[in-house]
Parts: sequence; structure tokens; C-alpha cells
Amino acid sequence: MNKFLKEAISDFLFEYETPRQVLVKNKRVGIVCRLIQLAVLAYIIGWVFIYERGYQSTDTAISSVFTKMKGITYTNESGLRIWDVVDYVFPQHGGDSFVVMTNYIMTSGQHLGRCLELPGLATCVSDDDCVEGKHKRTGNGKMTGKCINSSCEVFAWCPIEDDRTIPSPPLLLEAENFTLFIKNSITFPEFKVVRSNLEKNVDLGNCLYHKTSDPLCPIFRLGDIIEMSNFKFIDVAKSGAAIGILIDWTCNLDLPVDECKPKYYFHGLYGHGDKSNSSLGYNFRHAKYYVEDKIEKRTITKVFGIRFDIIVQGLARQFDIIPTLTTIGSGVGIFGVATVVCDMVLLYILPKRDFYKNMKFKYTAEQGEDKGLTQSKSENENN
Repeated sequence: MNKFLKEAISDFLFEYETPRQVLVKNKRVGIVCRLIQLAVLAYIIGWVFIYERGYQSTDTAISSVFTKMKGITYTNESGLRIWDVVDYVFPQHGGDSFVVMTNYIMTSGQHLGRCLELPGLATCVSDDDCVEGKHKRTGNGKMTGKCINSSCEVFAWCPIEDDRTIPSPPLLLEAENFTLFIKNSITFPEFKVVRSNLEKNVDLGNCLYHKTSDPLCPIFRLGDIIEMSNFKFIDVAKSGAAIGILIDWTCNLDLPVDECKPKYYFHGLYGHGDKSNSSLGYNFRHAKYYVEDKIEKRTITKVFGIRFDIIVQGLARQFDIIPTLTTIGSGVGIFGVATVVCDMVLLYILPKRDFYKNMKFKYTAEQGEDKGLTQSKSENENN
């Protein structure tokens, strides 16, 4: 066992294998080899270098977004009223996610007290059906233990809001002509490049975004945004919707930095067209509190609106010698696929595979060792 182990270690340490070049004149194998090499070359040049730009390093952007709405409208639901930005934008600090109100249900003068629950929410026959202190999940207050006119009395904000009927057509239908200004700046820290979507040659006082005629204008008409999101404004304005605005900065910094410009994309996230959603639209409640005759009161508004979420993605590329050399090295290694495939064809598929095996592999012994084997091989070669 020790002798066998010594021989194995000796063979491992003192033997060297060298590739043997065998020129095989076979048309089929030659064509297969060249086709594989051509495919590998096309992959390296076309996909890795041209499409994937494997010669460049990449960096992602750090971004900030500021928004501002403009536009006014009027309603005459219970008297003439003007609505401006302060009234219909929530929240009002100009962030990258906000809601523009397009419809509403307003209940004014609410105060804490006792009143009847809305019909159908807490029906009763006697006081026993209205257990004092309990409330229903869909109710508006706690029961007082009294049944009046087949409805339970509750302690709640009175008069109770009745939101079962949504106004149609939408009360703020003119919101279609409101405009949205988006100010976006990005930084690629790895390349020390700072860009803004406010172009010098764009007149902010007169421009309006259009996909083809004015793609760099950062001012958008709400009706156009809804249309580009594959919604109809009259449909989503009634019960609300959600729209995603994507600002894409994909920049090749091997070109002049002024060529790094944003592209805008608009996506309807959910709304009137989402039939799979049992709760269509978008809404929330907003309350304004005040004191009248020393009594705390509030005006509650159920807001139906269009929620906008602005998402910025940035990716910059620039030439770098390290990924270039890495890509070239990987490509050279892939060329070995042609040799592997052709060797398999030669050694295992072709009828003359035994002949090619004898031509490809040769065994030798060190001079002076195993003389009998050497002499025998010599005689065979002479014969």
C-alpha cells in the first residue's frame, strides 16, 4: 500500500500533461467548429459588447422630486365655491406622492351627540336589539340602547355622513385641465454627474408635455396623463384611481453629458378598468375642525381623487478598462466550447473514432525507465 501511494504521489508530482495538436481534415467537423466559433463571436460582439455594453461600468442614481399643481375650478352644490390648489391637493408639501381631488361628499356642521344610525346599518324592533356600548364594524358610533323608528340610536358625529351615493358627474370635472409641474434632479455619485429635467432650451412659461412634439417639457396636463395611462378621465374622476409616473434616466456617459436626458412613462396602477378589484377607485376622508358657540364641530369630506406616484430610476454607464478586460477574457474562454463539441464528435460519434483517439492521445515514459515497454513500442513502430 505504501509503495502504491508513493508511486501515485510520484506520478502526480513528476508528470506533466501537454495538449497535443492534431490537424483533422474532415469537412463536417470543420464546418461545425467554424459555425460554433462564429456564433460565439456574434454573441460576444453583438450581445455582450453592443447590447449589454460589457465594456462599461455602471452606477445608479440618487434622486429628488418636487411637484407643483396649478388650476382652479368652481362648484355650486350648496352655493358658489372656488377650489384652488390648497383645497384639492393632498398633502400640500409637493412630494413625489400626492392626490388630486376630483369628486367629494361633504358633510358640514358635525358635532358629538346622539342621532339615528343610517337606514339599514343598525335596524331594530325593540331596545333589546340595540345593546348599549356596542357598535357594528360598518357603523358610525356606539349604540345608546334605544330603538327609534326601526333604527338604533348611536353616539357619534351628528349628522351622520351618508356616502352611499357618489355624485355623478364628478363635481371637479375641470380638474382634467389642471397642470402638474415636476422638478427632478439626479446624481450619479460614482461618475460625479448631476443632471436636472429642467432643460435650458425649454420655455417653462409656454410649454406643455407631448410625447413627440415636446418630450422634455416637465409640465403635464392631467387629462393627458390619464389618457396616456390608458384610462378615461370621466371614468376615474368619479371614484378615483392611481397613476404611476416613471422618470427614466438611462445615460451613456461616453457621449456628451448633455445627451443624458429623462424619458417619461405613464402607467395606470388601479382604477375604473381594474374589474378584478372589488373596491374600485381611490378615496379617503379629510376633516376640518372648528368651534362654534363653544361647541366643537367639524366638516368631513370624503375625497375621491387620482393618486400620483412618481418613481425615478437612473442608470449611467461609462467606459472602464476592468470590465472590458473581464469581458474579453470571458469571451476567449467561451471559444473553448467549439473545441469541446468537435472533440466529442471526433471521439464518440464518427465511425473512425478509434483512429482519432489513437491520434489524439499518446503515452510516454521517462527515458531509462520501463525499458521493456519502450523497446516494445519501438519494435511496433518499426513494424
